[in-house]
Amino acid sequence: MMFDYFDGFVGSIEFLLALGSITGMLGIVVGILGWLYLGRHQKPRMIGVIIVSLILLTVCGLQTGLNYFGIR
Repeated sequence: MMFDYFDGFVGSIEFLLALGSITGMLGIVVGILGWLYLGRHQKPRMIGVIIVSLILLTVCGLQTGLNYFGIR
């Protein structure tokens, strides 16, 4: 019974790391596109989005989301 709890806990942590990885990759794409195509007043926000996405990818790892969700 106790091991079932820990297996579920580890599975949920793995899912959150994979979700963070995918969110970080999406944030980099959106940040770069926004920085290129939005107006001058939105550029500092997009740089902030890129920085936060890089931090998220550093913490969660790039390959974690790709392997978990089976993206090739």
